[in-house]
This record gives sequence, C-alpha cells and structure tokens, in this order.
Amino acid sequence: MIIIKSEDEIEIMKMAGTVIAQILHDLSRIIQPGITTQELDDFVEQSILKNGMIPAFKGYNGYPASACISVNDEVVHGIPSRKRKLREGDIVSVDAGTIYKGYYSDAARTYPVGKIDEAAERLIDVTRESFYEGLKFCKPGYRLSDISHAIQQHVEGNGFSVVRDYVGHGIGKAMHEDPQIPNYGIPDRGPRLTPGMVFAIEPMVNEGGWQVKVLPDGWTVKTEDGKRSAHYENTVVITEGEPLILTTLSIVEGF
Repeated sequence: MIIIKSEDEIEIMKMAGTVIAQILHDLSRIIQPGITTQELDDFVEQSILKNGMIPAFKGYNGYPASACISVNDEVVHGIPSRKRKLREGDIVSVDAGTIYKGYYSDAARTYPVGKIDEAAERLIDVTRESFYEGLKFCKPGYRLSDISHAIQQHVEGNGFSVVRDYVGHGIGKAMHEDPQIPNYGIPDRGPRLTPGMVFAIEPMVNEGGWQVKVLPDGWTVKTEDGKRSAHYENTVVITEGEPLILTTLSIVEGF
C-alpha cells in the first residue's frame, strides 16, 4: 500500500531533505585525493547531528556507518574505512539520509575525485540526467512504470546499463515503503500517481553490464565486470502540479 502524506508530514520531510541536500553539496567541496572514506562518513554524521537530526543509515539492518560510500566499480552500500583513501581520477558515490521527527530523507550523489576522465564525467552526467528524465513523469495521471521507463531509455540510449537488483522506493515514516521503483520497465504499468505520494528515485547506472555482486562483507555491491558505476537519488513528492524535490538546493546546479 502506498501511504499518502499530508501537507504537515511533507513539511517535516522537507526539513529533513534540506539538511541532507546541504551536506551532499558541502561534500563536493571536501572530496579530494587523499581523504579517506571514513573521514567522509564522519563529516556526514557530524553534520546530521549538528542539525538536530538522526543519521538514517547508522544501524539500519545492522549497517555500521552513517553514509554508504562506494568507489569506482562499487555500486551501492560501500562501507567507509580509515584505510580507504580516495585517489586522483576516482569517482565516489555517497548515499545518506536523515530522520527528523520520525520521518526519513534519502539522497545520493556521485562525485569526481580530482580530475577524472571524460568517460567517467559522462557516466556521472547521464546518471543525473536520467533522474530528471524520470522526474518528468512524476505527475498525477502518469503510472509508476512511466518513471522507470524514462530512466531506462535515457541510460541505455547513452550506451550504459541500469542496475536491476536494486531499486528506488517509497519513503516516509520508514526508509523503505511501498512501492518499489525499478529503473527499468515498460511504460503504463503500476499504480497511477496521486498527490501526496513520496518516492526516493535513484538511478544506479553502470558503464558496462547491469549485473552486480555482493562482497563477503554482506553490504558492498560491485559491478560483476569491474566497470564503474554512478548513483543519483532524491526524495520526491507528487503534487497537484510539478513534482517537489525535497533533497536538492538547486535544480540548476544538480545538488
């Protein structure tokens, strides 16, 4: 069942979303060669706590950190480490969220580390663009799979693949609510969108094939072929008109 949120609930979620949006924006200035993934996680956790919120990921199903930090061929759920230093040319995805007054926010970005090659830049760009292609269908009257289909079309039209084992989701008083939102599928399927629905839409895009594997740590997901992956996610509200993104500071700058 898809839970419809009230205006008051959406206002609370907006506050939670604004905090994570600011944190992800700030990370773009501190990510550089030599920083450890644990230092990034420390920054995320401290920033959330300073804003009087709770890190949504820490302890979630036993996850040990406040952010998922995934490097290069790691797709999602990378565990931060003090031994893992970012290097020039890496790309790093940071996925994080907050809990405020019992409501969740969830968002992710992929960042360049220093100077990256053109192929990596294109991967990041197409991943972000695919989210906004899906966003065009986040309006009343469209069906859920219209979002999924638009994301897939943009990704595959640019020569990349969409991860199929992990999907977007509803969000509210729980991190993961109904419905699941794949990043692929045929259009005009699933429930019709109505105002008050809130989704975490999150394209995960691979340079090579869509197949992935989970490492022995039980969390880190990598591409099977060892090629790079990028991630872009926002918490989105369906309204009477244009969709409302709760986890961006500016659509223009992409954060």
